[in-house]
Amino acid sequence: MPTVDIAQGRLHYRAAGPANSATPPVVFVHGLLVNAELWTGVADALAAQGVRSYAPDLPLGSHPIALSPDADLTPRGVARLIIALLVALDLHDVTLVGNDTGGALCQFLVDIDDSRVGRLVLTNCDAFDQFPPPPFGMIVKIGRRPWRLRAMMAAIRPTRLRHSVLGYGALVRNPLAPDLTRRWITPALTDPGVRRDTARFLRGVNARDLLDVSTRLSRFTKPVVLIWGDADRFFTIGLARRLRDAFSNAHLVEIEGGRTFLPLDEPQRVAEEINAACHQPTANAPLIAGDRGSAPVAQPGQGG
Repeated sequence: MPTVDIAQGRLHYRAAGPANSATPPVVFVHGLLVNAELWTGVADALAAQGVRSYAPDLPLGSHPIALSPDADLTPRGVARLIIALLVALDLHDVTLVGNDTGGALCQFLVDIDDSRVGRLVLTNCDAFDQFPPPPFGMIVKIGRRPWRLRAMMAAIRPTRLRHSVLGYGALVRNPLAPDLTRRWITPALTDPGVRRDTARFLRGVNARDLLDVSTRLSRFTKPVVLIWGDADRFFTIGLARRLRDAFSNAHLVEIEGGRTFLPLDEPQRVAEEINAACHQPTANAPLIAGDRGSAPVAQPGQGG
């Protein structure tokens, strides 16, 4: 897997699709305690349609390499880290796609600097003061201490518990792959640096911060598409409609029976909607979008 070095540390990422694609690049943002593999089915479907995408493993508990001990891993800090990734890979007119906690990070990002973002796609995710929604506040509180985070991951080590409503099971409609969820929990079980990173992120989670961002979402005037499963018990369709109305240029696509991890349950449908969003023009889109080579501040492909 390729890596990129930025000021905050080294990130693994997965690239899919043709490097010379004429379609604007897609960048995926996953949520807490999962990794870039959440998006594999969607990325592969987009690649088949000629779309280049990038899916980094962010420091949210399932990342393979701990970041620098002094890295800012608050939600705003992780949003700046994603911006640094866009700079390092020299990506412009990006279709930024977020799910779960990753949707909140996308909102922080466009609030900080949307200059490299051409359009925004959000699937079921945090919004307003639902950061996180009940009952996930307990996970945030427990995980703010590395030793308690490890204990929580150890408690769901058995597959039947990982895939139950006490683990990831409530977030999907279709059966999960045991190897995938094992990869999600292993870094926090085995790497003290990963636990340190994750605990620092969770200590920075504050619903008031995302609620404050929501008061400025209307300033993002580029296209926004919400692809939302209507059977999600946590990120409800009502939350999606409220989020749609907070933006100035958004529309909502409701997916019947969809739950939180829509990219796993409906990869083809999500890919189709993202591809359609990619072709929505923006006033400041560059004439040529996609890979522009490597910036001096990073060396994409190191360690891959």
